[in-house]
Amino acid sequence: MPIDSTIQQAIRNLNESSMKIVVVVNARGELEGTISDGDIRRGLLKGLDFNSPIESIIHRNALVVPPALGRETVMQLMRVNKIQQIPVVDERQQVVGLHLWDEISTPPVRSNLMVIMAGGKGIRLRPFTENCPKPLVLVAGKPMLEHIIERGKLEGFRHFVLAIHYLGHMIEDYFGNGDRLGVRIDYLREQSPLGTAGALGLLKPRPEAPFVVTNGDVLTDIRYGELLDFHLRHNAAATMAVRLHEWQHPFGVVQTKGVEIVGFEEKPIARTHINAGVYVLEPEALSVLENGAPCDMPTLFERLQAKMKRTVAYPMHEPWLDVGRPDDLSLANA
Repeated sequence: MPIDSTIQQAIRNLNESSMKIVVVVNARGELEGTISDGDIRRGLLKGLDFNSPIESIIHRNALVVPPALGRETVMQLMRVNKIQQIPVVDERQQVVGLHLWDEISTPPVRSNLMVIMAGGKGIRLRPFTENCPKPLVLVAGKPMLEHIIERGKLEGFRHFVLAIHYLGHMIEDYFGNGDRLGVRIDYLREQSPLGTAGALGLLKPRPEAPFVVTNGDVLTDIRYGELLDFHLRHNAAATMAVRLHEWQHPFGVVQTKGVEIVGFEEKPIARTHINAGVYVLEPEALSVLENGAPCDMPTLFERLQAKMKRTVAYPMHEPWLDVGRPDDLSLANA
């Protein structure tokens, strides 16, 4: 709404939009502030009438967020500040959107595929995997794979594809077509192990939109929808979720140049980003796979980079656990 509008026009705007807020901008499209129903009522109590300009009732210090801020963070801001709307403003103070609690608190239904790599033998997790495929190993009374599917469903995903190999018939018998979980489940059946990416070459038909891929032994609170949105914003061919890993050297480190000692560092901490096993791929990324040939995800990313395709990292901070060993399984259950 223009800044030279009247209170009558603000009321009409509120009634027509049903958004409970009016965003006020100047002639350059820059945010001046917001007006709520309460602001209007307080103005009328002070003696203003319907023809009074809105300038005196504008809330000038409105809370705003940048376009790149994630949904969960926006929701936290709304809870803490007890508000239901937050304008989205870019670096030039231009209003580019509006977050509404009713919309942001309900994740949109995603038509994108979610592929779960569930074909591994889980050798490191023996004896739990001797007669049970790793993704069906129970965590808190439920198979790991079911935790992942339910998490994806909460994020709006409804179509899942499970890549299976070792004892894959047990996974199919348990999940079927997904009706029990209220989702659709299809299967990629590997005749031989194809790595963490090779099975994607079996996708028929090829997806028409970006799709999420996750390892079947990664338990995490990552927001798959936000990862997908991040991928789209950065126009990437492939996105990899990464975690910060810290490792402290057990000894004091001596820095040398030739035989000269040039410094000391007492038990330094090394910080690196590690692959979290969750990805988003564009359909075009599948073109670097050879049909039926094994391929791991890092190799797929390297092939895309060799073709000058953009690959990006999504820094995640959410709880994450790669359930690869019995100790990891105990931690997951705890």
